[in-house]
Amino acid sequence: MGSSHFVRIIQFFILLQFLDSCLSLPLCTDSRAPFSPNSTLQFCPYNGTVCCNANDDLLLKNQFAAMNISDPACASLVKSILCSRCDQFSAELFRIDSAPRQVPVLCNSTVSPNSTQSNQASLNFCSKAWNTCQNVSIIHSPFAVSLQGRAGAPTASNSTKLDDLWQSQADFCSALGGASDDGLPCFDGAPVVLNDTGAAPTPPTGLCLEKIGNGTYLNMVPHPDGSNRTFFSNQQGKIWLATIPSQGSGGVLELDEAAPFLDITDEVHFDTEFGLMGIAFHPKFTENGRFFASFNCDRAKWPECAGRCACNSDVKCDPSKLTPDNGANPCQFQSVIAEFSANGTASQPSLAKNANPSEVRRIFTMGLPFTSHHAGQILFGPEDGYLYFMMGDGGGAGGDPFNFAQNKKSLLGKIMRLDVDTITSAKEASRLGLWGNYSIPKDNPYTQDLELQKEIWALGLRNPWRCSFDSARPSYFACADVGQDHFEEVDLITKGGNYGWSVYEGPSKFKSSAANTSQILPVTGYNHSDVNTNEGSASITGGYFYRATTDPCMQGRYLFADLYAGTIWAGTESPANSGKFTSSKIPFSCARDSPLSCTGTPGSLLPALSYIFSFGEDNDKDVYLLTQSGVYRVVRPSRCNYTCANEGSSDAASPSPASPQPAGAGVLRAPFGVLGVIISFLCMALVNFV
Repeated sequence: MGSSHFVRIIQFFILLQFLDSCLSLPLCTDSRAPFSPNSTLQFCPYNGTVCCNANDDLLLKNQFAAMNISDPACASLVKSILCSRCDQFSAELFRIDSAPRQVPVLCNSTVSPNSTQSNQASLNFCSKAWNTCQNVSIIHSPFAVSLQGRAGAPTASNSTKLDDLWQSQADFCSALGGASDDGLPCFDGAPVVLNDTGAAPTPPTGLCLEKIGNGTYLNMVPHPDGSNRTFFSNQQGKIWLATIPSQGSGGVLELDEAAPFLDITDEVHFDTEFGLMGIAFHPKFTENGRFFASFNCDRAKWPECAGRCACNSDVKCDPSKLTPDNGANPCQFQSVIAEFSANGTASQPSLAKNANPSEVRRIFTMGLPFTSHHAGQILFGPEDGYLYFMMGDGGGAGGDPFNFAQNKKSLLGKIMRLDVDTITSAKEASRLGLWGNYSIPKDNPYTQDLELQKEIWALGLRNPWRCSFDSARPSYFACADVGQDHFEEVDLITKGGNYGWSVYEGPSKFKSSAANTSQILPVTGYNHSDVNTNEGSASITGGYFYRATTDPCMQGRYLFADLYAGTIWAGTESPANSGKFTSSKIPFSCARDSPLSCTGTPGSLLPALSYIFSFGEDNDKDVYLLTQSGVYRVVRPSRCNYTCANEGSSDAASPSPASPQPAGAGVLRAPFGVLGVIISFLCMALVNFV
């Protein structure tokens, strides 16, 4: 075993000291994100971002009335427990990853205090519930059915008083109580409020970059074998397999432009907003050799390009009435996802240096009404293995003139989620109205919202440009959505989430005449007035939550940029686990010992980034910028004379801010390969302890 392996093992044990929380972002019991209701709740005292709408509020009111509780103090307490389903952390309070609960986990002072909550006054809430309602009759008591069949469960479920249902307060609180040894919140009679340490953590002094390649690429995907190899693709239609030099080695990107891994330039239509838009390698690529490309094609030049038009009678759109856009006919251009294979080109897929250029299967084809806003990124979910497909609103003057993004029957302005491992028969696909060869995951949100098209995972996007899952917390699925006139936004995407476009642009109303909708607000972003560009406008480029150990002062922050301005931003979550971010521009410089020169002007160390097209991440979680002028990598701050107190110390592995794992997270892809799985397992054990 080499010295580098010993270093990683040491880093692993250091990191174990900082597993202080396993809390995920705010989430409702139906796995959806909290939202701002159209009207104020009348019964439950929850305001702002909640998990209940007016109908839910009325149902809870009726449930409470049916209990016929005569004691005012007990009635008030039971009401607060019922209404906790409206809490933005209700998924955690009700521990939706375990057995169904009728009441939330009640704060119990017999267990260590819940450090994730700022209100410490009611940590004995479980005891308070017992003492207040012990001898009070509660018809259809929620305490009578909670955790049936478990140790300490009620012995007389048809009774109405706690004294009859439970043998003692100890049994009651043993079954229904809990606190924060597992890093999760408990209910103390009031909405969950996380610890706020005051001002947001001080932004890093700067981001140090080195230039390792001169090529212009749109996508970067690490090799699924976990090595130091990555795939790069350009917009014209080529994919290359490259080798990444080690940090600090002084090496450059090893990529042979003359020997692409795949060349489909004859199929790809390339233009300003057209081309090879995304690549994704199957999670089991090393076994099955399967990978996927998302690109645009021109049906006037390639017969195999033809597909159904996104403007159709199902969405009350007549393509014959669309005005030709930039000289193109409506739906002349298509968005395509095609499957390819590396099988047969080497003894095993991980050794393949090129792929078969012929499509194995056409997964998806859809005609585009206009020539802009069709995004096109694809990626596999790290937990579920399904393929996520980002699609813009289709463009058109006036800001989504056909309201595609809010139309639940349209796939424009959506994030789709497809099962590419199970292919629906042609007959069944036709019956379901599918757009190609895939099937629908059974837990897609159409099962909860019957109006939704089955492929849809989230809606209300304008042009999602670069999305990523946080490798330490897969429940954090961040997408940058390009704005129209004023605001560029970053959204945390959740199941069935509506992000507002085109009723809203960011936090503000965009169409004054449009009816309000339940919008999930962006977690961060910036106004167009915050950037200066030669283009006269702004366009956000999404990035990654930084999880490498190279720059410990950037740990846990979300990096993103503006395409035109060459400005880099860092979003910092504060308080931790709240889903609330503050953002700041981050100064950046080029390392004096950069392998390739990246000076903007003579004597300057400011990189001449030009357009920032995309970000990338390798198997060590180091972050890259893919720009018009080349490929840049984030390196140690000291190489640019930036100060980071943790660099080079044992604290370097400490996440700052905290980088907790989510409840019910499954196997996570952490920075230390197999060791990361062990970390994930430990976190899961803590989560499932209660």
